[in-house]
Amino acid sequence: MPIIYHETSREFHLFNGTTSYVIGELVNGHMGQIYYGKRLRDRESFAHLLETTSRPISSDPLTEHCFSMEFAKQEYPCFGTTDYREAAYEIQQTNGSHITDFVYESHKIYEGKPVLQDLPASYVEDAAEATTLEITMKDQLLNLKLILIYTIYEGRPVITRSVRFENEGQETVRLEKVMSLNVDFPDNKFDWIQFSGAWARERTPVVRSLEGSGVTAIESMRGHSSSQQNPFVILKRKNTTEFDGEAFGFSLVYSGNFLAMADVDTFNTTRFMMGINPRNFSWKLEPGCQFQAPEVIMVHTKDGLNALSGSYHSLLQNRVARGYWRNRPRPVLLNNWEATGMEFTEDSIVEIASKGAEVGVELFVLDDGWFGVRTEESGLGDWYVDKRKLPNGLKGLVDRVHDLGLRFGIWIEPEMVNPKSDLFEKHPEYALMTPDRRKSLGRNQMVLDFSNPAVVDCIYDQLMESFQGIELDYIKWDMNCSISECYSPYWGPDRQGEVYHRYILGVYRLYEKMIERFPNMLFESCASGGCRFDAGMLYYAPQAWCSDDTDAIERIHIQYGSSYGYPISSWGAHVSEVPNQQAGRITPLKTRANVAYFGAFGYEMDLNELSPEEIETVKEQVKFMKQYRELIQFGSFYRLSSPWESNIASWMVVSPDKKEALVGVYLLKTDVNCGFTQLKLQGLASELDYKVDGDLVFGGDELMEYGLIPLIAAAHPKQNEYPYSRPMDLCGDFDSKIFVLKAE
Repeated sequence: MPIIYHETSREFHLFNGTTSYVIGELVNGHMGQIYYGKRLRDRESFAHLLETTSRPISSDPLTEHCFSMEFAKQEYPCFGTTDYREAAYEIQQTNGSHITDFVYESHKIYEGKPVLQDLPASYVEDAAEATTLEITMKDQLLNLKLILIYTIYEGRPVITRSVRFENEGQETVRLEKVMSLNVDFPDNKFDWIQFSGAWARERTPVVRSLEGSGVTAIESMRGHSSSQQNPFVILKRKNTTEFDGEAFGFSLVYSGNFLAMADVDTFNTTRFMMGINPRNFSWKLEPGCQFQAPEVIMVHTKDGLNALSGSYHSLLQNRVARGYWRNRPRPVLLNNWEATGMEFTEDSIVEIASKGAEVGVELFVLDDGWFGVRTEESGLGDWYVDKRKLPNGLKGLVDRVHDLGLRFGIWIEPEMVNPKSDLFEKHPEYALMTPDRRKSLGRNQMVLDFSNPAVVDCIYDQLMESFQGIELDYIKWDMNCSISECYSPYWGPDRQGEVYHRYILGVYRLYEKMIERFPNMLFESCASGGCRFDAGMLYYAPQAWCSDDTDAIERIHIQYGSSYGYPISSWGAHVSEVPNQQAGRITPLKTRANVAYFGAFGYEMDLNELSPEEIETVKEQVKFMKQYRELIQFGSFYRLSSPWESNIASWMVVSPDKKEALVGVYLLKTDVNCGFTQLKLQGLASELDYKVDGDLVFGGDELMEYGLIPLIAAAHPKQNEYPYSRPMDLCGDFDSKIFVLKAE
C-alpha cells in the first residue's frame, strides 16, 4: 500500500518508486508538513525532521508546550493563531471573527481517485493506478469540516492535492480564501520559474531567485487563467539543469482567476501555495453545503527539468485529457481565418477547402463569421446561420466539404455577446455588468453571465439548433474578452464574490453538455490564442490553439515555453502565409512547417495563392506529418537548446521503443564563421546505431555524448558547400532542418 499510517506517531507516509511525502499530526491537532522529495525508506516516525520550537517574540497556542505555529511547517495553515505568515484559507463567521481551529478527526485510505464535483481533475482508469488519502479536520465550535485530499500515482512521480469544506453546523460562514494546496519547504534554496507573456507571446520562462525573504507571486484577475501568467510554476534547485537536479512542479487544474505564491520568511523557510485567487472571492457556505477547491498536480524529480516536463506530458495527455481523441493522432487541418476573415461566401470557402483536399488535408475548419449579422461589432450571441453568406445553410456547406473527402469543423465563441445582437437586445441581463456603471467593451463585446445556468442553457440550445442534422467533427471554442465590471444580476448582493468562480463552473458545464451531445467531437480550446491555456481546459478539449501568433520564429519561443508543462499533442500549430499577419516577418515555407510539425498540425492560409512549386512542397509536408504525427504527438519530447540562450533552437521526440526519433533544428539568424556547436541528443538507446536521414550511421552513445551537429559536419559530403556559414545544411536567416533518426 503506497500510503501508510503510523498510528503511534500519527504520521502518514505517501510514497511510490520515486517520491515520498510525509505529514503528521502536530501537538495542537493540526497537520504538519514533514518531508517532500525523493523516496525515503519508511520508518515509524520522521518527527525528528519537523521543527516546532518556539522562538523569541512568538506566541504559544498551548501553554504546556514550547511550540509556535509561526515556526511549524504545516499542511494547511490557518489565519490568526500564532502563525503570522500567509494562510491557506480564511473564513469569516457571523460574529465577524476569522479565527478557526481545525484539528484531526479521522482519515481514510483507499484505492483509486475521487471525482471532484463540477471540476476538472486528473483521473484513473484502474483503481490500482493510484491511492487516495482523505484527512478530515474539524472545527468543533463551528461544526465545520475541512477535508484534505491527496492522491499518489503508482507509476508516476505525481501527487495531486485539493481540499473540501463541508458545513455541518447551524451557522452560515463565508469562505474568503481557499487555496488548493500549501507546501512548507524547510529552506529557500530555489529558483522560481513562471511562464509569463501577453497576447501573441505567451508562456515565456521567467526565472527568479527565492533566496532572501519576501513574497514571490503570480496571479490572474481576468476571469480566465490568462496569457500574462500561466497557472503552472516550477521550483528548482540552483544547480538543476534540463537533465540533472531537483525540481518541484505545481500545475493548477483550473481555468479562472488564480494565485500562486512563495512566501519566504526571515528564517529561510519557503511556504508555497496555489489556488483560486482570493481577491474578489468569497463563498457563502450555508449549513448542509460544501465547497470543493480545484486540484493541483505536483511533480517531483531529481533528474532535471526535462524529466519533470515528461511527467506532466504523460499525465495530462493520458489522465487529464479524455475521450475519443485523447490518444489519437490529430487530423491535418486547414482553417480559413487568415485567408478570409469574416468575408466569405459558400463558394469561396469550398474553393479553399478544395485546394486543401488536393494537398492531403483531412479536416476543414470554418472560422468566425458564419452566424447572426456578424461584423466586428455585431452578431456574437446569435447562433443562427447567416443565409446571406451561406444560402444553403450550414448543411449545404458541410455536405460540399464532405463531398471533397474532408471532415468539417466550425468556430464558436459561446461565452461572448455583442451589444449589437438579438440576444443582448432581448436579454441585457444575460451579460456581466455592474448596475449604473459604465460597461467596458473588449473587441466590441461583453462576457455572458455563465454563472447563470439559464444563460448556459440558452447558448447550448441555440448551438444545438444550428448544428441539427449536421455531421461535425471538430469545434474550435474561442474566448476573446476578459471579464471587467464583474457583476451578475442573477445572484444577490451577498453572493457577488462567487461570480468569477461560478462563471468558470458554467464554462465547464457547457463543455460537459457539448461532450455528452458529441462524444466523438475533437474540441480545441482557444482564448485569443493562449489566454486560457491550462490543465483544466485539457480535461474538456485535448488540444488548444497555442497562440494567435503564427510567425514561425515567435512560435519556436512559444512552443518551447509551452513544453515545460504541456504535452505536444495539446499545441494547435499551423503554417500561415507570409508576410506573417502578426509579426510581418517572411520565413521559408519549410521552416514554417518544421516548427508547426511539433503540435496539432495544420494550415492557416488560402493554399490557392501558392505557386505550383509551393503546392508540391505542401503536399510533401502533409505526407511527412501523416507519416510521423503519432511519433511527434505521443513520443517523448526533449528540449535541447533554448531560443532565449542560443542562436540555434532545437528539440526532439523519441518513440517509446527508442528506435525512431525526429530532431528539429532552427537557425534564428545567420552567423558567419561561427563557433563550434555541439547538439547533444537525448532519450536514445546507447547500444543502438541510428541512420540519420537514411544516410549516415552513428551510435546512440555518440549522438548523446558527442552530438549530432559535429558528427554531421565531419561526415556529410556537403560540409564545404558553405565554408563561411554553419556546416550542417543550414544557411540563411530562419533556416531549419528536421533530422530523421531510425535504428539500424
